[in-house]
Amino acid sequence: MPRNLDLTTLRSFVAVSDAGGVTRAAGLLNLTQSAVSMQLKRLEESLGLQLLDRSSRSIGLTASGEQLLGYARKMLALNDEVYARLTHQAFEGEIVLGVPDDIVYPAIPNVLKRFNAEYPRVKVQLVSSYTRDLKKQFSRGECDIILATEDSCDAGGETLTTLPLVWIGAPDGSAWKQRPLRLAFERRCIFRQGVQGALNRAGIPWEMAVESDQTRTIEASVSADLAIHAMIDGTAPPHAETIQHGGALPELSSVNINLYVADPSKGAMCDDLAELVRRAFQAPNIQAVA
Repeated sequence: MPRNLDLTTLRSFVAVSDAGGVTRAAGLLNLTQSAVSMQLKRLEESLGLQLLDRSSRSIGLTASGEQLLGYARKMLALNDEVYARLTHQAFEGEIVLGVPDDIVYPAIPNVLKRFNAEYPRVKVQLVSSYTRDLKKQFSRGECDIILATEDSCDAGGETLTTLPLVWIGAPDGSAWKQRPLRLAFERRCIFRQGVQGALNRAGIPWEMAVESDQTRTIEASVSADLAIHAMIDGTAPPHAETIQHGGALPELSSVNINLYVADPSKGAMCDDLAELVRRAFQAPNIQAVA
C-alpha cells in the first residue's frame, strides 16, 4: 500500500534545516515552536527514521535527514510550481486599457481591482484621454482595449450601453439659472457641439465661461458654481450633481459607450479584462459596480 509524505511536515523540516533551529523556523513559518516540533515528530514517525540530531545545543541533520533534504526541496518546488500555474500566477505581461476621462469613474477602478485579484502579475496601464485620441492609438496598436463615447459604433466595435447626457452643476448651485448660460467644457470634448446646438434650438443664450484641456479644471469650475457642464448620466464627479432644472434647460442626446478589443488580443488575460469591462457597463446602472 503506497504511503504519502505530508508536504506541510516537509516544509517545516526544510525550514528547520535552513534556519538552524526550531525557534527561528517557527518564526519564518508563522507557527508556534510546539507546532513545528509536532510536525517534525510526525514526519519522523511516518518514515520510521530519525532525521534530526538533537544531541547538541544546535540541531543538525542525521544521514537520513541529509538524504531526505534534497528530495524535500524538489517536492516543495514542484508543489509550488503546480500551484502557481493553476492559479493564474504564471500569467505575466502588460495590457494597455484606454478610457475617456469622463467614464473612468465609477466603473473602471472596480474593474481594475477585480482584474488584479485574478492576474496579480499582469500590469494594466490605464490611458485616459479623448475618444478621438484613443481610437488613433488603438488603430496604431498602442492600446489593447479601449472604450469610446460615440454617436454610432465602428466596425469591430461593440456597444455596451446607451446613456443620456445630463446637465451637471454644483450641489444646490444656481449657475444653471443665469442668462447667458455659463458653460464649462474641454476644448476637444465631443459633447460640446451638440450641447451648444441644443441650446441654440431652445433659444437659450450661452457663453463659454470656462475652457480648458484639463478635465480637473472643468470639474473644479463646475463644483464652484461658476458654470455648468454636460456628462453621461451616472458619471458626475463627487462635488457635482445632476441639475434638476424642471424643463428650464433642453434635453440632451444619448451616447453609446463602445468597446474595442485588439484582434488578435493578448489571449485569455486580455479577453478576461474585456469581459470585466463589458459586465461593468452592461449593468442596469453603472454606479452599481462601484
